[in-house]
Amino acid sequence: MKEREKLGSRLGFILISAGCAIGIGNVWKFPYMAGQGGGGAFVLFYLIFLLMLGLPIMTMEFAVGRASQKSPVKAYYALEKPGQKWHIHGYITLIGCYLLMMFYTTVAGWMLHYFYLTATGKFTGLDSETVSEQFNTMLSQPFVMGFWMVVVVIAGILVCSIGLQNGLEKVTKVMMISLLLIMIVLAVNSFFMDGAKEGLSFYLIPDFGRMKEIGIIKTITGAMNQAFFTLSLGIGAMAIFGSYIGKERSLLGESLNIALLDTFVAITSGLIIFPACFTFNVDQTSGPGLIFITLPNIFNHIPMGRLWGSLFFVFMSFAAFSTILAVFENIISCGMELTGWSRKKSSFVNAIAIILLSIPCVLGYNLWSWDGFAVFGGAVLDFEDFLVSNLFLPLGSLVYLLFCTSQYGWGWKNFTTEANTGKGLKMQNWMRVYITYILPLIVLFIFFFGLYDKFF
Repeated sequence: MKEREKLGSRLGFILISAGCAIGIGNVWKFPYMAGQGGGGAFVLFYLIFLLMLGLPIMTMEFAVGRASQKSPVKAYYALEKPGQKWHIHGYITLIGCYLLMMFYTTVAGWMLHYFYLTATGKFTGLDSETVSEQFNTMLSQPFVMGFWMVVVVIAGILVCSIGLQNGLEKVTKVMMISLLLIMIVLAVNSFFMDGAKEGLSFYLIPDFGRMKEIGIIKTITGAMNQAFFTLSLGIGAMAIFGSYIGKERSLLGESLNIALLDTFVAITSGLIIFPACFTFNVDQTSGPGLIFITLPNIFNHIPMGRLWGSLFFVFMSFAAFSTILAVFENIISCGMELTGWSRKKSSFVNAIAIILLSIPCVLGYNLWSWDGFAVFGGAVLDFEDFLVSNLFLPLGSLVYLLFCTSQYGWGWKNFTTEANTGKGLKMQNWMRVYITYILPLIVLFIFFFGLYDKFF
């Protein structure tokens, strides 16, 4: 039996896991969700729910990975009792990872395309309407989107094929530290904008009057959803990195560090965006268009806008790519365990598979656009995103939760023994009632509310 690869350092583990959690949702979705949720009150509830929902489930994923020393697809086999069927979920996590990559690679390609457009001065001198049209022009060009998608897949697979420590860990460390530095530079630049004071007070000071106007339930459920989905839990994306670490540190403490880093990125992206929105009288609730329509317009009107715009899209590309690398590692590792292939062979086969699987998303905006996707948001991407966000993540999280707390699964005692091994924050017995009986109901509420919200 070949010895399992290990990560070289604790910093590598924290940055890779945080990189998996830190994705487009943090830097694209969080600011406009906060805008729609009334600013500061949304941010406050988001932080509360992150601690209540995200931390326990992330700790469970890590514990399953570390105790089994297997990829998510094989982890249940090592921990379940004879005759049990928990391992079926292992295969479902792998399907979830493929589904996520079927659209995430395309969106990461958008970020690279916008970096290219900004850095080469393609936005310079354009009026706001022409800048807005650039996004639709890109969507109508399957070859442009396809080219960037292939670049993303090949780059990601190449990094993972080199090896765990020399490829994934080294590249992620450099990328994540660069991402954090670029964010701080962009945030400091935003503080000197004319609308910084109004933007920051809207964003950071809870205004419960404004929350009441928007709707208290709407703000709270929005914050709960964002806190739940931000950590990419439920498809084994975290479990794989649990299997690559030693027993020196307890897992609740490590989960807290990753959640803090994830939150830092989400909050800082708001610090970058809200001062700009208030300076240029832009609607901060303008949804997904904020990144591709609003911000390029803003960068067009500020001194050294080309530099700031290029930096912003480098940062966006890094945020997307860090998730892609983490999920690719999961897919490649599962391929190695299921087939006995080498890392290089699993990487090569999966490069072809992911490129082919990503084509429907690329064509979904042009050649394969279809009105039937309107209920999900309009395109193939929206349908794929719906499957991952509304089905695979909440139901997958529920399975991990039940497996780690139920006597018919791995059980609370086994889970806490694994989670509490090492130095750091420990799972406490007083948490048991909440985690075993209340948390599954909250996850079910998020699942059913998501379906209700989408269709009714």
